[in-house]
Amino acid sequence: MRRSVLGLFLLALSQAVWASVNIEHWQTAQGSRVFFVHAGSLPIADIVVAFDAGSARDGKQAGLAALTAGLLEEGAGKWNADQIAERFESVGANFGASISSDMASATLRTLTEKPLFDKALETMHAILTQPAFKEADFQREKKRTLAGLKQREESPGDLADIAFSKALYGDHPYAHPDSGLIETVAPLKASDLRAFYRQYYVAANAVVVIVGDLSKEQAEQTVATLLKDLPTGQKPAPLLDVVMPAKASTQNIKFPSTQTHVLVGMPGIDRKDPDFFSLYVGNHILGGGGLVSKLFDEIREKRGLAYSASSAFRPMLKKGPFVLGLQTRNDQTGEALKVLNQTLSDFIAKGPTDAELSAAKKNITGGFPMRFDTNKKLANYVAMIGFYDLPLDYLDTFTQKVEEVTVASIVEAFKRHVQLDLLQTVTVGDDQKTNGGQ
Repeated sequence: MRRSVLGLFLLALSQAVWASVNIEHWQTAQGSRVFFVHAGSLPIADIVVAFDAGSARDGKQAGLAALTAGLLEEGAGKWNADQIAERFESVGANFGASISSDMASATLRTLTEKPLFDKALETMHAILTQPAFKEADFQREKKRTLAGLKQREESPGDLADIAFSKALYGDHPYAHPDSGLIETVAPLKASDLRAFYRQYYVAANAVVVIVGDLSKEQAEQTVATLLKDLPTGQKPAPLLDVVMPAKASTQNIKFPSTQTHVLVGMPGIDRKDPDFFSLYVGNHILGGGGLVSKLFDEIREKRGLAYSASSAFRPMLKKGPFVLGLQTRNDQTGEALKVLNQTLSDFIAKGPTDAELSAAKKNITGGFPMRFDTNKKLANYVAMIGFYDLPLDYLDTFTQKVEEVTVASIVEAFKRHVQLDLLQTVTVGDDQKTNGGQ
């Protein structure tokens, strides 16, 4: 009983603490954008350094951005991979590097006690400014990547994702998977990674986020230390706009499996679209709310056609995908696809009921504080705000924006952004029967 009372107290305290987030922002002389949140409850700091260097910057060398990020901590400055790992471990710090379509990120979680903090920071600085990209390390990582890409060919879900992205984006930089393709990764050389790093890992292209038990003066010094020796460079040219598909299409890919993977959708919205909140709340009701969504109810609960069914808007720098997905028994593909399309069509025409909207708002706003109730979670949110140039009060006004959504605004937003005659459909399975879905 005492434990449950303590848990409720800590939850209430967490919500009170994170009800308002003061994000301080400045720009360095080299053009790096910095976002800082003082969070002094624990002697820990979380640091994110993000570059506009995601897979959308691969050009014709799909997989280049992923390999570049993957090699960063394999050797830097005077240290090899084992020595780098030992340096972080010796001070209780955690480092990671990853990419998405839009960005490449290096993250550090470290204690703020000065000797420990300084050693972790020195190591991260070397990784950011002096990556070795040694031939042996590159060949090992490339071999591992190619093995993973080969194994991906045995996954119907992965094949569906690849075909779906290609159907939505054609020749746009968003069309290929982040990890690349066998035919694009195989020819890559270590010199390609060095050239990519020199072009995109520059100060003018960096967003730095610091959340933790540091003063602003300490945060400023941290940024100066991290980015010291990083060339100024310049931001890359904006990505091309996404061209919408000319018409609807259906692609059936034969695969020896008992289940068929189904993806339906089209390019959706970018991060700054004014309809974001209406679409976000509306999609929570349509297919983003898990067990209480319309797609789940119609496809799983009422008809037992799939274990789950869902939908999502994934906004990016340019129009990210709007996707609906499910897995179903091969012989039920046509029926499941028909129900999915009809549920979407009805939702676009009518929107949710007042009761559904009210329940969705309570669900979204009630759980929102828990999404950034740790320094690490908050740092990732602030990195998203900084990278996509969202308002600094985004977290503070989120609940208000959700509450302002109406049934009418949802219907209008869905009609603007989801056109049934442009939907792209991809199915991957053994016995395709999709005519019922068209």
